[in-house]
Amino acid sequence: MITDPTAVFCVLASCVALAIMLELHTKVFRALGSALVGILLGMVLSNTGVIPGESPAYDFLGGPAVSAGIILILLTVDVRSVVQAGPTMLAAFGIGAVGSALGASISAWLLADAIGPETWKLAGQYTATYTGGGVNFAAVGKELETSGDLFAAGIAADVMMTAIWMAACLTVPILFAARGRGGSTDEETSPEPAAVTEQAGASADADEAPPALHEMLYSSVGAVRLQDLGLMAAVVLGTLWASDWLGTVLDPIPGVLFLTTIALVLAQIPAIRGIQGTGVIGNYLVLIFLASNGAMSVIANIVAIGPPIVYFALITVSIHGVVIFGFGRLVGLDLKTLAVASQAAVGGPASAMALATARGYTDRLLPGVAVGLLGYAAGNYLGLAVAAVLHGMIG
Repeated sequence: MITDPTAVFCVLASCVALAIMLELHTKVFRALGSALVGILLGMVLSNTGVIPGESPAYDFLGGPAVSAGIILILLTVDVRSVVQAGPTMLAAFGIGAVGSALGASISAWLLADAIGPETWKLAGQYTATYTGGGVNFAAVGKELETSGDLFAAGIAADVMMTAIWMAACLTVPILFAARGRGGSTDEETSPEPAAVTEQAGASADADEAPPALHEMLYSSVGAVRLQDLGLMAAVVLGTLWASDWLGTVLDPIPGVLFLTTIALVLAQIPAIRGIQGTGVIGNYLVLIFLASNGAMSVIANIVAIGPPIVYFALITVSIHGVVIFGFGRLVGLDLKTLAVASQAAVGGPASAMALATARGYTDRLLPGVAVGLLGYAAGNYLGLAVAAVLHGMIG
């Protein structure tokens, strides 16, 4: 078994590199996404004894590294760009966020006895992750100091449900369009599902997106200069220091809220938002953190905690789905918009982009990414709010 922390870092970096290459060049893995593939690779390696389930490397990645990644991703968020999403996509995303909070709260009430005293923490994490993606699961879990085994089991269940939900969102518009072919529906006018996006097609659709939205997580829009790296380091370290200090002085307000707020405020300064490479470096830090969480997901520990964690994720996502598709259709929103908004909430902007591209919904790609970025910011607030309420009620 590889136990040296440097060597463990090397293995995790190799997992992320392989996951990215598979996503770029293989249709199946493109659908799964590099985050999910990296988690699965880390899980396989730890459960086969190649790397340990616990390591100082994981402690670092779950602390300063993922916090830095969150800051860097938030530095790409121009609040004004959310307006690009338009009222329809924003409404769909808002319905989905309410559905996630409702689903996590109901799950907590139903499973509190089975999961134990940290149920309220898990509810906050699942609310956060199904409002903005896995980076929020990490941020809220770090703030609430969720125990290692529960965190690992929770993220393992989240990984599974995220993959299942991607498949559901890819399928739902097609199924309902087939049912409605006898009448006039907006789903009938959508492009053929995405046989059109194999290899070159997918790249072509992606290239249509403005670089500031599409490339921020996968490449630098321009050359990354030494001054960019210097300013980036100063901003990240300053934000980490300020959020920790404010979290201590203004306890019990969670430090991650200060981190999120400071990063969002700084992102509205053109000189800060113009730093090259923040999105891609932040995305990499989150990817390697998620791979380390896969490595910490020791199947024996997950089994010891038991199926209730899986039930928790399943109930939360199911209620999210019922609310966003059920209520969304009642208020007249189309299924394509609802599917992209749901993926933006459950999987983040990258998942929304993947679904919009895979199904040929090019007109929903930019709005989906925009609300996904909104989810990065809103998920932490909503998740911690749900956790605080449930702590007081079922503590």
